[in-house]
Amino acid sequence: MQDILVLYYSHTGSVKQLATLIARGIEQVPGVRARIRTVPKVSTVCESTAPAIPDAGAPYADLKDLEECIGIALGSPTRFGNMAAPLKYFLDGSGGLWMSSALVGKPACVFTSTASLHGGQETTLLSMMLPLIHHGMLIVGLPYAEPEINSTTTGGTPYGASHVSGIGGDRPISEDEKRLCIALGRRLAETALKLNR
Repeated sequence: MQDILVLYYSHTGSVKQLATLIARGIEQVPGVRARIRTVPKVSTVCESTAPAIPDAGAPYADLKDLEECIGIALGSPTRFGNMAAPLKYFLDGSGGLWMSSALVGKPACVFTSTASLHGGQETTLLSMMLPLIHHGMLIVGLPYAEPEINSTTTGGTPYGASHVSGIGGDRPISEDEKRLCIALGRRLAETALKLNR
C-alpha cells in the first residue's frame, strides 16, 4: 500500500472538506491510501508557537510526508487570488527537497475554496502549481471528460477542484463540486500508480 499526501490549510473548514473528498477519491483506487496532513497558522507574534500536534483534525505535515508519498494533492483557501500564507510558508521550507530532487516526477494536483465565484479560484490554483513545477512535479488537472466541468454553476475548473463557500463560509459543497473532488483524487491516484511502476 502506497501513500498519497493530501496537504492543505483550511481557515473556515471548506478546504478541509474538499481534502476529505479528494482523499475519498484516492482511496477508491486499489493499492493506495490517503495521508491527510495540514499546516499550522502563521503568527505575527514572534514568540508564538503552535503545539507539535494540533488539538483536533489532521496532524501537521512534515517534509518527510512529501518525500515518502508517491503523489501530492495540495489545497488552500484563496487569499487575494493566491494561496494562504501558512501553506506558502511550509512550501518555502522545502528547499532541501528541491536540492535533492526528491519530488521530481511525482504527480500533484491542487484544490481551493473561495467566498465568491469570482474570488480568484483559478489564480490560486495556479499559484499552488508554481512551487510544484519548480520541484519537477507533474501537474494533474480535471479534463473536460468529467461532465461536471462543463455543467457546474458552482466550483470546479480544469486546473483543479474548487468550491464557492459564500461570504460567510456557510454554503455547502455542491454535488458537482463533490464529484469533481472525488474524480481529481482518483485521477491523481491512478496517475501516481502508473508513474511508480
